[in-house]
Amino acid sequence: MGNFFVYIIFSKSLNRYYVGHSTNTETRLAQHNSGISKFTASASDWKLVWSEEFPSRNAAQQKERHIKKMKSRKYIETLIQAGK
Repeated sequence: MGNFFVYIIFSKSLNRYYVGHSTNTETRLAQHNSGISKFTASASDWKLVWSEEFPSRNAAQQKERHIKKMKSRKYIETLIQAGK
């Protein structure tokens, strides 16, 4: 597999999910929690709840777009529960 990941993080204080892609989920999570990322700056309690590795950036971006296009919390929670 490659080094590209799609990830879902969750903030308990906001009761909100965020979907993104990165080559390093640990570093990216730290950025989200430190306020570097504008969209997630309003909370500092983001936790990684799901990730999947992809062979290329393009494949990861396609999966990220698919998840975001669903615009469904239920879909995201189903992914998390399935572990896929």
